[in-house]
Amino acid sequence: MTTHPPQGLHVLAGRPFPLGAHPEAGGVRFAVSTSVAERVELCLVDDDGTERRVELTERTFGVWHGLVQGVLPGQTYGYRVHGPYEPKTGMRCNPHKILLDPYARRIRGSLTDMAAAQGYADGPDGPDGPVPSTVDSLGHVPLAVVTSPGGPDTGTKPEVPFEETVVLELHVKGFTQQHPDVPEPLRGTYLGLAHPAVVEHLLRLGITAVELLPVQAFTDEPSLVAAGRHNYWGYSPLGYFAPHPGYASEPGREVEEFRTMVAALHAAGIEVIVDVVYNHTCEGGPDGPTLSLRGLEAPAYYLHDDDGNMADITGCGNTLDAGSPEVVRLVTDSLRYWTTELGVDGFRFDLASTMGRPGGGAFDRDSTLLTAITTDPVLSRCKLIAEPWDATGEGYRVGAFGAQWAEWNGIYRDTVRDFWRGAAGGVDDLAYRLSGSSDLYDHTLRRPWQSINFVTAHDGFTLRDLVSYDHKHNEANGEDNRDGTDDNRSWNHGVEGGTDDPEITSLRARQARNLLATLLLSTGTPMFVAGDERWRTQGGNNNAYCLDDPTSWVDWTVTPESDAMLAFARRVVHLRAKSPALRQAEFFDGRTTPTGRPDLIWLRPDGQEMTEPDWQDPERRTLGMWIDGSNSQSRTREGELLTDHSWLLLLHAGAEPLEVVLPGPEFGATFEPTLDTTSADGSPASTEALTAGSRTTLAARSLLLLKAPRHD
Repeated sequence: MTTHPPQGLHVLAGRPFPLGAHPEAGGVRFAVSTSVAERVELCLVDDDGTERRVELTERTFGVWHGLVQGVLPGQTYGYRVHGPYEPKTGMRCNPHKILLDPYARRIRGSLTDMAAAQGYADGPDGPDGPVPSTVDSLGHVPLAVVTSPGGPDTGTKPEVPFEETVVLELHVKGFTQQHPDVPEPLRGTYLGLAHPAVVEHLLRLGITAVELLPVQAFTDEPSLVAAGRHNYWGYSPLGYFAPHPGYASEPGREVEEFRTMVAALHAAGIEVIVDVVYNHTCEGGPDGPTLSLRGLEAPAYYLHDDDGNMADITGCGNTLDAGSPEVVRLVTDSLRYWTTELGVDGFRFDLASTMGRPGGGAFDRDSTLLTAITTDPVLSRCKLIAEPWDATGEGYRVGAFGAQWAEWNGIYRDTVRDFWRGAAGGVDDLAYRLSGSSDLYDHTLRRPWQSINFVTAHDGFTLRDLVSYDHKHNEANGEDNRDGTDDNRSWNHGVEGGTDDPEITSLRARQARNLLATLLLSTGTPMFVAGDERWRTQGGNNNAYCLDDPTSWVDWTVTPESDAMLAFARRVVHLRAKSPALRQAEFFDGRTTPTGRPDLIWLRPDGQEMTEPDWQDPERRTLGMWIDGSNSQSRTREGELLTDHSWLLLLHAGAEPLEVVLPGPEFGATFEPTLDTTSADGSPASTEALTAGSRTTLAARSLLLLKAPRHD
C-alpha cells in the first residue's frame, strides 16, 4: 500500500454534528468523536488501495471534523487516531490501525487477517503489554463508504396496534435461501424477502410483523475466524448504521435494497422490527482486533474496571457502557436513523438488561440509556421490545423494565413447555401466562400485549425439535456439544430424533399443535420462529449460530407434514385475528361484563370454578379458561370497543382421555367446537353445538376451543 499527501483537496472547518460522513457543498463533511486523540487523520482509500491522508485539525466538544472538498459519494475512508496507548488504563489508540467510522452508513470489505488487525505487539504480557503493534491493518479490515442520503421510498408505516400484532422471527438469508419461487440471484437477500411469493406466504399466514435477526453490519468473532467458521445469526455487530452488505443481491446497494424490502412489506401491511445488538461489538476482549471503537477511545465505549481491565457481562468479550454519554449518543442516533431513514417500525434489543446497568452495576429500569430511548420523540413511537436478561444472574429482569417496554417473556416459554411435557407441577402459573402475565406486567403501568409470548426462538429448539429431542445435538458447531443451553424443557416422546413410529410421530405433531395453539390463544403478543409453520428441524441443534447451511435455512419442500402444520398455523392465526376477546388490550380484573359474569373464569373438569385447593394441586393437568366476549376491551383502529363471542378454552396435558363437563346455561346455551388439536389442521371432528352442562371427552394431551355464540 502506498501513501500520498492529499492533492487537490481543500479542507474547511466543517462542524461537529451530526457525526459521520455527509455529502454537502461540493464535498463531504467528516466528523468523528474521540476526546483523547492528539491527532486524527482521515484516510481516503481508492479502489487500488492507495491511501490519501487528510489531517483533521478542528476539534469541538471532543469531535474532530472537517469539510473536505472534492470528495464524492462512493469514496472509501477510515481514520487513524494518534493518542495514548496505555492498556493498563484502557487506552489503545494506535495509528497503525485504520479504523471504521462508527457512523458508517455503508461498509466495504471484511476482516481477513487477525494478526494485522491486532492492536498490540506480541510479547509476554499479551494484549496488556505496553508496546503497540506496528503492522498496518489497511487492506485487511472493513472500511466505511461515503453514502448519499435518501433512496427508494419505504412506504407508509402500517402502525399495527400491538394487541393485533403477530410476530414472525426470521433470518433474512435463511428465510429465502431455498425458496423455489424466488429467483436464484435474489435468494438470501433483502430483495428475496421482498419477493411477491414470500410476501404472499406471510400474508396468508396472517403475520403482521417480521422480526429480523441482526441486519446491522456484522463480522465474525475472533474465535470463529480462527476456526474458519462464520457468524450466521449476526450477533457480532461491526457498524450500527450500515445494513449488512452480505444480504444485498448487488454489492454496494444494500441501503437501497433494504429500503425496497421495507417498502414491499409496508405495502402488504407488515411491520419490520429489527433485532439490534447494543450490548457488545465484534472487537471482543482485549485480545480482539482493533477495528473501530477500541482504537478511537475504548474507555468511552466499553466497560472497564478500576484497574483499566475490560469488564464483560454479555459473555462476548466486551460490553458497551450504558452510562457513557458516547454510547447513549451512538445508540440513539443509530435507532433514529433506522426508523426515519430506513423505515423500520420497531426494535428488539438483544441482552437489553445491559442497557440498564451503567458501569455494569445493578439494573436500573430508569437508566440514562433506557430513558433516552423512551423519551425520544421519534423512538417513543416505535415498538420497543427488550430481551430482559444478559449473561449474569443480576441481569435476569423479566417483568422489570419500564412502562414503555415490551419484553420477551422467558417465563411464558418455560411454563408452557413444562405444562405440555407434563412437568409443570400444577396449573397456577399456566393461568398467569394464558391471561397476559399480570403478575409480571400489571404493576408497572403496562398492558398484556407487552408480554411477547413465545415457545420457540432462533436460539433453542425449533417447534419440531422441541417435541423430538430430549437433549441438544450441537456437534456440528465445532465445540464438542458444549455450546447451547441444556435447559431445553423438551420431550422426545420415546425416541431421540427422527423415527418412523406412527404413534410417536402422531403424538409429536399433536404436541406441536398444542404448543402453537396455546401460544396464539394466549393474551399477549405471540411470536414464533420462521419455519415452525413448515415443520422445520435443525436435527436437534439448539444453537446453530455458526451454521450458514441447510441446517439453519427454512426448508420449503412440500410434504404432508409441512402442509398440515402450515394449515394449522394459518387457521389459528386467523382465528385470533377475527376474535377480539382472544387478544385483549387490557388485563382481566374480574370486572362485571354486560352479561353479568366476570370477564374471566377458571374452570375445573367438572365445570365448576377453580378453588384455592385446586390451584395448589401439583398433580392437576387440566384447566378450563372462560373468556366473556361481551366486553372484550379490544378496540377498532378508531377506538370503538368491540364485542365478541365468548370462548371456552380447555387444555388437557394428561396422558389419558378425560371426560369434562361444560359449564351451565348461565355461560351460554350452546358451545360450538372451533379448534381441536387432535386433527392435523385443527378442524373439530364435529361442529355440532354442545349444550350447556353436557359432557364431552378430551383426548389425551389435547386442546379444545369452543365458542359460546353471542346472541345480540
